[in-house]
Amino acid sequence: MRPSMPDVLPEWLTIRAGSNAKYDEVKSMINELGLHSVCTEARCPNINECWNSGTATFMVLGSLCTRGCRFCAVSKKASGQGIDTEEPKKLASVIKKWKLDYVVITSVCRDDLDDQGSAHFARCVEEVRRENPNTLIELLIPDFRGDSDCLARIVASKPDVVGHNVETVERLTPAVRDRRASYIQSLNLLKKIKEADPSIYTKSAMMLGMGETHDEIMRSMYDLRNSGVDFLALGQYLRPSPGHVGVKEFVKPETFDHLRTTALGMGFLYVAAGPFVRSSYKAGEYFIRRMVIENRNSQ
Repeated sequence: MRPSMPDVLPEWLTIRAGSNAKYDEVKSMINELGLHSVCTEARCPNINECWNSGTATFMVLGSLCTRGCRFCAVSKKASGQGIDTEEPKKLASVIKKWKLDYVVITSVCRDDLDDQGSAHFARCVEEVRRENPNTLIELLIPDFRGDSDCLARIVASKPDVVGHNVETVERLTPAVRDRRASYIQSLNLLKKIKEADPSIYTKSAMMLGMGETHDEIMRSMYDLRNSGVDFLALGQYLRPSPGHVGVKEFVKPETFDHLRTTALGMGFLYVAAGPFVRSSYKAGEYFIRRMVIENRNSQ
């Protein structure tokens, strides 16, 4: 394996920081209600752009993750926090207040819970839909260790989109993700969602620049498409701290453009690919919204 590169950002990875009234309002209300946003917890560089476009990603089930993935900035502990039973209602209230038309709900991993938090996910969907019937809901779920009952609860809640990230290619998975996660388990989870309810759009994401080869990326995209995944996100891995997995390569924008074209040729319905792309980046972009709305109306 090549030695880790120093994290000196090239010109195309200059992060455009900033703040404005909408951003400040969203952040203030999140803090006031004790909610969490993966946008802040994971230090996403797109936070201003997404919050101002009417899309936000909320993180439920606390801010402590029971997994030890070596790429992630979210705080880790063997046991998570107590569940806020009012969180689904708070979430629905915030979404109504901001008039958000597309939301992503994700969570930390909760291996310490009997149902791994799947019932809480379902309650969040129920409350958000009750208070905001026109809001489109995307879930970004953990792997639930492949548990069929957990997955059944998610599918039964009828979100519009369900995402689960493979994060990296198969060879690098043991070095990057927690030992309880596996590449095959993630693929099987995505496949089972589509088999259980073909009307639900499925989505996955990968971080590039961790030492993967071009052929491995191609293979992973093929595997995801073969598992029925509809939407794909490809972005540059940026190390959150010196204690995390190092960056091996800064992938050029033209390479992301090529991968996007290739993925669309494989049959993905939508592909976001670029240095700043994250799994929830532009989740509610017009093309996706249109497809999801048309899918809802046809049922």
